[in-house]
Amino acid sequence: MQIVILAAGKGTRMKSKSAKVIHTLCNKPMIEYIIEESLKLTPHLDVILNHQFETVKSIVSKYPVNIIKQDLKNFPGTGGALKEVSFKEDKILVLNGDMPLIKAEELKKFESKNADIVMSVMKLDNPEGYGRVVIKNGKVKKIVEQKDANEEELKIPYVNAGVYLFKKEVLEKYLPKLSNQNAQKEYYLTDIIEMAVKDGLEIEAIEVDEENFRGINSKKDLAYAEEIMCKRIKEFWMQEGVIMHLPNTIFIDANTTFLGECEVHSGCVIKDSTIIESEIRPLSVIESAVIKNSGVGPMARIRPKSELIDTHIGNFVEVKASKLKGVKAGHLSYLGDSEIEEGTNIGAGTITCNYDGKAKYKTKIGKNVFVGSDTQLIAPVIIEDDVIIAAGSTVNKDVKKGELAISRAPLKIIKDFYYKFFGRRD
Repeated sequence: MQIVILAAGKGTRMKSKSAKVIHTLCNKPMIEYIIEESLKLTPHLDVILNHQFETVKSIVSKYPVNIIKQDLKNFPGTGGALKEVSFKEDKILVLNGDMPLIKAEELKKFESKNADIVMSVMKLDNPEGYGRVVIKNGKVKKIVEQKDANEEELKIPYVNAGVYLFKKEVLEKYLPKLSNQNAQKEYYLTDIIEMAVKDGLEIEAIEVDEENFRGINSKKDLAYAEEIMCKRIKEFWMQEGVIMHLPNTIFIDANTTFLGECEVHSGCVIKDSTIIESEIRPLSVIESAVIKNSGVGPMARIRPKSELIDTHIGNFVEVKASKLKGVKAGHLSYLGDSEIEEGTNIGAGTITCNYDGKAKYKTKIGKNVFVGSDTQLIAPVIIEDDVIIAAGSTVNKDVKKGELAISRAPLKIIKDFYYKFFGRRD
């Protein structure tokens, strides 16, 4: 079987500057889901592009697919998209690039059929926005796009789900016969159905599940689909042994991996990360990080390029582009562009001052260092092993092994100043 994915359109109903097929669900472009499911069935995959060609191509080209640029000027529409495809297999499965919830096991059902044309249909309570399938005496007569449908056709609840399987000879015969004499001046692939009916070809309809075959036509559709995809992702990881508390409140993207028994609490957001034998406590956000044998949160933020190993990160702690191993940072700290080694304790209110307005600099902290509360570490700076940094210090010089660093203004106590300032109240 050969699969062709139609992804050339502008997607104007999305009301976006970006091509529709690169809008993301769970942090992954929708076109990628369709390509990945298709490649489970066949290596023979063509993707038809046009709108924002180079941008979409840069995403699609990481897969082993054949990319074709549709000539929208001369051959617009779904039928026009197939005019430059070389049909190499006996059966051609045609998919739309805006159906990210589709599954390979469902597409395999098409391959098992032997009709001249196999098409997907679904029955909707509200078919607004979809092409209608006209069926008489149990047989498909034609498909009409909503913008070309008459009043009676608009009442039909059966809609075109947008997936077709054609025998090779059917496309070779009917594609050259397609006409663009319609309201939109486009070549419709659906017109092949009408021509095939007139010629007595066998057209078999497969009724499919609305959830998996629903297309994305608006930002509302996108949000709906993302909710379903996120649920699938979480269900997969729970089956793999991840504990999730109130999973409906948790967002986990398509690029996150869990290894071993992990625990994720309510309200967490985890993107593009690897979580290994760790606990992510409530309302924490983790992005592009590796968390191993560690506890994060509640209400912590781990930003990109961070790696935590055997580490405790508490509430209101932010870590960015840092590697922490065997570290405790319990609360209210910012650790950016740093390397911190085992046995080190970071006191509340500690900040690595890593940016001078022009460039970023690194802070290195060794083993068994005790950093007191309200400390500013002005990078670049190196704190060696077995160091104590007194609370309230500003450290702008390297500190050698075994030393105490303390930076404080002398404390002054002025007797009876309160009464001089406010006066006595008795």
